[in-house]
Amino acid sequence: MIQNPILPGFCPDPSIIRVGEDYYIANSSFEWWPGVKIYHSKDLKHYEQLPSPLNRMSQLNMVGEGDSCGVWAPDISWDGEYFWLIYTDVKTRTGGLFNTHNYLVKSKDIRGGWSEPVYLNSSGFDPSVFHDTDGKMYIVNMINNFKGILVQEYDPVQERLVGEAKNVFPGTGRGYTEGPHIYHIGEYYYLLMAEGGTGYDHMVTMARAKSIWGPYEEDPGNPVLTSDMENPDALQRCGHADIVCTQKGEWYMVHLCGRPPKGSGQCVLGRETAIQKMVWNEEGWLRMACGGNFGQWETEEPEGLVECLFPEEAGKDYGRDDFDIEILAHGKSGGDFENNISKNKSSEYLDVRYTSLRQPYDSYTSLTERPGYLRLYGQESLNSCYDVSLVARRQMERHVQVETCVEFTPTCREQMAGLAYMYDTGNFYLLVKTRDEEFGNQNLDLKRPAKLRLIKSDHFDVTDAIPEIDIPEDEPLFLRVVTTQEGLYAKFFYSLDGKEYKELTELPTKILTDEQSDGFTGAHFGMYCHDMTGLRRYADFDYFEIIKK
Repeated sequence: MIQNPILPGFCPDPSIIRVGEDYYIANSSFEWWPGVKIYHSKDLKHYEQLPSPLNRMSQLNMVGEGDSCGVWAPDISWDGEYFWLIYTDVKTRTGGLFNTHNYLVKSKDIRGGWSEPVYLNSSGFDPSVFHDTDGKMYIVNMINNFKGILVQEYDPVQERLVGEAKNVFPGTGRGYTEGPHIYHIGEYYYLLMAEGGTGYDHMVTMARAKSIWGPYEEDPGNPVLTSDMENPDALQRCGHADIVCTQKGEWYMVHLCGRPPKGSGQCVLGRETAIQKMVWNEEGWLRMACGGNFGQWETEEPEGLVECLFPEEAGKDYGRDDFDIEILAHGKSGGDFENNISKNKSSEYLDVRYTSLRQPYDSYTSLTERPGYLRLYGQESLNSCYDVSLVARRQMERHVQVETCVEFTPTCREQMAGLAYMYDTGNFYLLVKTRDEEFGNQNLDLKRPAKLRLIKSDHFDVTDAIPEIDIPEDEPLFLRVVTTQEGLYAKFFYSLDGKEYKELTELPTKILTDEQSDGFTGAHFGMYCHDMTGLRRYADFDYFEIIKK
């Protein structure tokens, strides 16, 4: 059996394709950089993360965009020669006034070489590409304010939309019609949609027609997939789906889901990706192979597919990451950081699982200035939508222990560095080293103790969760967060020697959930530094460790 979710933690809005014996899933990334997460599998059970396709500012510029804006619901496809990726860059999402710009890129290699984007339209989000059997290409997207599904032909030679854009289906009446995909199977064009909103009423619906332009008839068995909200142990928030056919002709649906602890209604892990085996009934409609329409925790694995673990899979999601550039340069590290070195240029990259906010991290990080450490130069504070120095990873399980060691010499209260446990610019915890001196104090005595602060931000209401603690100025500071009680709480610790840890407090993680934050992402742990004076004072991080508890 395949256990759900297949992609745990912040991995929403999946799109899937098969190319020969390989399966690829693309997920939304919102304000997190680089844009779009791509996962590769050979058995629909085990996955490796590939480099993100949108890794240049010329492809995606999210600086200044609000929380949970950025890249929404990408769609990946393949025409036999090129991989195509279509995505929305959402600039604003307030008051029903969504500014949504849709772009298309392509590449012959899914691992790199993606083109500059072609602008398509701004009429709605969740676009997909449909390659018809006659070779024509179409762009499909929902219409802003959920007014239906728009279809328009695309000319790949001219690289532009052609012909008339038509609203082919208004939705089933269940509301929030989005996430459309079209498939030409047999004599029908099948339209798969997400409806009901992306919360606990989320669902997957279907309609079909004998022409891509309609008229579409609704599946009498809708919804095809949803959640058993009466069962607190059930997989929740099931919706926003895509389907794929295996080499043996079996059908699978990947879909969005959520895992709130029983009775809590709090998804600190955000929206994740699950999979269900599907079948076609005698009337030509798609149904769950296990019967019913509720998302399940496990599903039958494909026939004839050999289990395929990737070489780096063992321990890749957890463990300690050291910043040893010399070892990494020779390709001998079992860790997560790589250094691509050519004869002419040296480029530093963290592993593909690490992410930053709204723009690349290279402008404020270095792995070479102090070998064995990741250096972060402080910029704006975490509540900024512009220049924030944060390198993070998503939370993937309810029970984890996260730890880092930071060396930092702040001179004033506007400078701080340490460990972030955050959801977005308005909702986070910061366990940081700082000082309480005024900026510009000429009589600063660096022998005085620095300060350890635990800062809480709840919808931009910033407070200290505990009184400040005096700590030595020049010594390394070890910081730790441990999630408890099914992930509903987190304990915060610090140590001066890396051996004896002192517990500071235990706090609820509610502020880091979709439900509390009104967002679409998920909780992240990260190394963080800010310097609001503009002097870019730096912090050095010795390691970053995530352990599944």
